[in-house]
Amino acid sequence: MKRSAGILLPISSLPSRYGIGCFDRSAYRFADWLKAAGQSCWQILPLGATSYGDSPYQSFSAFAGNPYFISLEALIEEGLLTAEECEAARMEEDPASVNYELLSRTRYPLLRKAHERSGIAADPAFAAFCAQQEWLADYALFMALKDHFGGAAWSEWDEEIRMRTPQAMTQYQQLLAADVEFYQFLQYHFYRQWEQLKAYANAQGIRIIGDIPIYTALDSADTWAHPELFQLDEHNVPKAVAGCPPDGFAADGQLWGNPLYDWEVHAKTGYAWWICRLAHCFRLYDMVRIDHFRGFDEYYSIPFGDTNARNGHWEKGPGIALFQAMERALGKQEVIAEDLGFVTDSVRQLVRECGFPNMKVLEFAFDSRDTGSRNDYLPHNYTENCAAYTGTHDNQTITAWFASITDEEREMARDYLCDHYTPEAELHKAFIALLMRSRADLCIIPMQDWLGLDDASRMNTPSTIGENWKWRLESAALTAALTKEIRHMTEQYGR
Repeated sequence: MKRSAGILLPISSLPSRYGIGCFDRSAYRFADWLKAAGQSCWQILPLGATSYGDSPYQSFSAFAGNPYFISLEALIEEGLLTAEECEAARMEEDPASVNYELLSRTRYPLLRKAHERSGIAADPAFAAFCAQQEWLADYALFMALKDHFGGAAWSEWDEEIRMRTPQAMTQYQQLLAADVEFYQFLQYHFYRQWEQLKAYANAQGIRIIGDIPIYTALDSADTWAHPELFQLDEHNVPKAVAGCPPDGFAADGQLWGNPLYDWEVHAKTGYAWWICRLAHCFRLYDMVRIDHFRGFDEYYSIPFGDTNARNGHWEKGPGIALFQAMERALGKQEVIAEDLGFVTDSVRQLVRECGFPNMKVLEFAFDSRDTGSRNDYLPHNYTENCAAYTGTHDNQTITAWFASITDEEREMARDYLCDHYTPEAELHKAFIALLMRSRADLCIIPMQDWLGLDDASRMNTPSTIGENWKWRLESAALTAALTKEIRHMTEQYGR
């Protein structure tokens, strides 16, 4: 990596007219704004179709895109929808928040109208797209089956189709052919619009940093279509699931519930599924952040059916073998290793062997339980080969974090900054400047932190559901003064 800077802003958080950020004109304007602000990277969250808890880290597919991100403006321009139809579906909305319940009731009826009017079956480009996407047939049938079974998880479907018997597969492919085509239609438009947006951003000198979860969701097309790749029993029920052990932040640990990979099976295939997944990601993004990278070294296994993570234990992951197979198949690729949390020597060794930049989060640097100068998160300890963040989507904003830490920790942070005078309302700029002048090759600042926002704009609070993934940027916030300030600091520190 060259020395550079960027902004973390999910697609869902973009300003938009129809309730959630998407690939419309606002996305293109944001790319223009990034260029004007002197940025060279735009980091986003996973683009997958969200499922449980509206989390982009719990998706119905490791490959499919979120239909909510399809631009209704583009569908209007193509004559597939009218402006009046889209306006009627807006109902009440808060421009600063995503209303997922409202979206689920209003967006899909609109998209179905667009499909019905499209005549897509006669489009050779659509046929070519479907033929090129190996994952698409299983995903589209999976989603059609979910609709058929009233939204139930695939583990609750009729036995024959749950187990994918040949007779049931043929029967449902014929019965649900129109719905299958609908979900293929959505992916066709999603990927066509995304590729256009990415090409535009790249033309402005903006590189896209994508984000992929290490795990798939239990209720996903991947798990249903490829049960042999996961730790499932003969009835396709999980033997164990993913999570994190108890720690000082969560007494019961974190029970994520994702199925665990059967790494022996993956190894026997030469990691074919993972290579296919990563190749897909490297086509979509310029750089890929892999979430929970330590799970490739060791993963936490929790007995299926447990209500917390206390009874879990660590198992060995694939280690360097997976990334050696990736490099043989795909060549050198740009990856950021999300190695946060409890980091062992073996995780550090894996990151070193891979050569990937790892993550440094400033909010972890000022811990009254660790007062030594060797804290890896203190900026003077950064190497060039890392990506520095004030915080991530899972953290408080930097403003809210400073207000919530202890008096001792605030004093530690002020001493480190050599700044006991800047008002707290302006202190977020001092923290950003601290990272920007560090040795880290890459510096990524969440949009909320540049704006000095509090936790009302927090993206996610781990181990909670219902209030996450909602924050949206209001376009009026991107003032000329802010643009000038960001550009000045970026240039000042050689980024």
